[in-house]
Amino acid sequence: MRHLLLALMLLLPVAAASEEGAWVPMNDDEIRNALTERTLQYANARQSFYASGRTLYNAGRDSWGYWRVQNDSYCSQWPPSDLWACFKMDRKGTMLRFVGAGDDITEAVYLD
Repeated sequence: MRHLLLALMLLLPVAAASEEGAWVPMNDDEIRNALTERTLQYANARQSFYASGRTLYNAGRDSWGYWRVQNDSYCSQWPPSDLWACFKMDRKGTMLRFVGAGDDITEAVYLD
């Protein structure tokens, strides 16, 4: 019983820290589960992620692209370009953030 109590006491600060505001890096499965068939709201836009690999971004007008997950990153492609841009992702509660090259950070919350 004493060992169980000690283990619980050691875990409580970790759980409290993650709820208070620590950003937690996401892996492939977590990113896929967080985005598939979901819609995110950014400061001035929203984006839907479909299981087909299509994504719809709207910041005043619709823009269709593609998305995938690889190497613990979210990647997107926006025609007519054939280049893929990839972003690491973190989670804090119900908030998500995309971290690009040069620490370019975009935060979002679920719209749905």
